[in-house]
Amino acid sequence: MTHPLAISTFAGLLAACFALGAQAQTASATLAPTAGNTAAGTVTFTQKGDKVTVNAKVSGLAPGGHGFHIHEKGDCSAPDAMSAAGHFNPGGKPHGAPDAPDHHAGDMPMLQADASGNATLTTDLSGVSIGSGAADIVGKAVIVHKDADDFKTQPTGNSGARVACGVITKS
Repeated sequence: MTHPLAISTFAGLLAACFALGAQAQTASATLAPTAGNTAAGTVTFTQKGDKVTVNAKVSGLAPGGHGFHIHEKGDCSAPDAMSAAGHFNPGGKPHGAPDAPDHHAGDMPMLQADASGNATLTTDLSGVSIGSGAADIVGKAVIVHKDADDFKTQPTGNSGARVACGVITKS
């Protein structure tokens, strides 16, 4: 005969083991300015179910809107960050707002810098992941652009030059 307390204890230990194995996947990028710019900051990514929560803090921007995207290559070596290539787009979709039905996986909401040049953003993204699959953002780059994103012009949203770049690494 099995004792109910033993079954309960075993079930609790089993649940704890699964919880430890299912810890949230996290990644981050440290943004550094491109040549002639002062923008810098941090971006963290946390997998929460089928969404990834993005937390960004950026300083050194001109006041107003700035395009903010995940790019294909984790390479910020070029002075203008063009080495990061185009927007991350494993689904082959057109550029668009992140809440539109069709958009690049790397399309994120714009950063809005205040009068002091500081911007913060917290948002949830669909269609990307941390650490696995075709939509894995680890090893890609995060780019902050000089201008606002119109979310229409193909393929970049007319966001202008790249003012900061950082490579996404798994935490």
